[in-house]
Amino acid sequence: MRGKTVSSDPDPSRREFVGGVLAGALTLSVGAAAAETRPLKAVAAQKGVLFGTAVGNDTPGTQASSFRDPRVVAIVRRECSVIVPENELKPYGIAPALNQYDYSDGEPIAAFARSNGIRLRGHNLLWNQTKYMRKWLVEWLGGVGAPEAERYLRDYIKHVCTHYGDQIHSWDVVNETVEPATGELCDSPYTRLLGIDTLRIAFEAAREAAPRAQLVYNDYMSWPDRDEKHRSGVLRVLEQLKARNVPIDALGVQSHLKDRAADYAPRAKVWKGFVDEVVGMGYGLLFTELDVRDRDMPADIAVRDAEVASMTRDYLDMMLSYRGLNQVLCWGLVDRYSWLEEDKPRPDKAKARPCPYDDAYRPKPMREAIAAALEAAAPRAAVPA
Repeated sequence: MRGKTVSSDPDPSRREFVGGVLAGALTLSVGAAAAETRPLKAVAAQKGVLFGTAVGNDTPGTQASSFRDPRVVAIVRRECSVIVPENELKPYGIAPALNQYDYSDGEPIAAFARSNGIRLRGHNLLWNQTKYMRKWLVEWLGGVGAPEAERYLRDYIKHVCTHYGDQIHSWDVVNETVEPATGELCDSPYTRLLGIDTLRIAFEAAREAAPRAQLVYNDYMSWPDRDEKHRSGVLRVLEQLKARNVPIDALGVQSHLKDRAADYAPRAKVWKGFVDEVVGMGYGLLFTELDVRDRDMPADIAVRDAEVASMTRDYLDMMLSYRGLNQVLCWGLVDRYSWLEEDKPRPDKAKARPCPYDDAYRPKPMREAIAAALEAAAPRAAVPA
């Protein structure tokens, strides 16, 4: 997981682009007017899609504390058919020490989902990067051999999956294990001992402990030229695991959209080629962490919101053309609680606006874009109950 202030606009081509985006947003608003009165979960359900978001139960006042805000919870209850805990089910949140498990932060979220008839996703069983591992785990793995590392990884996954049982219908089993700069497998305490078998072991353990859950490899590769090695590396990992009959059901496409909307169109063909290869291997698709990084978009809120909406609509239209994509989760619904405000702030210090609702809990053009894209999508098989 994881801006430029424009004081004048002397470039005619840029004026035409911004004008086109604003016109598109107006059309979007009119076209989605009917859908806006309906919850997004209802609009999605008529097409066989689950719509949802991440929620966080962190310290009050932090970016990851959305679940502690009753106004956010009310929006989630209205809009969402699925939620995912933002940090509470990550290994560093659950395992404070060897063979110790603490589910206290995630339990309120799981209970809320149960009591409101909302599905629950799990994120994640293995974040295969050293910087996201507890110090005790890094040190312990540095002093054991491959058999002990495999035994612990299997036991951890079994313990967590068994704890939540069938409530979690979909697990990000492995998260972000490809190094973007090289396309190679991340160097971690696990991979130093087990190599790519780390991933095989994790998915096998998850299938054994959660036989009915969807098992997902989750990553944040995108369409820019700079992501070419990342995309290639993800494809290579998926191909290798497919050849070894590793039980992976789907690729989780995080979908932290970035750059400018104008930069997406010329790269859409490249991105579609990547997705075609994934689908061609027999994998399903889902959005796990949708938001839009508006860091380099204009400061003007109306222009920026229009560009975010336009980009969201174009991307969703293309991705929802794949009938195997049947889950769309945002990484937060309200700007106030977006991780981007803290981790990727705008250079001009303007507040980031990456989510469907603003800081005042009002729906934005991005929400209309999501509704319109779902409304236009072809029906597909619903996620099994």
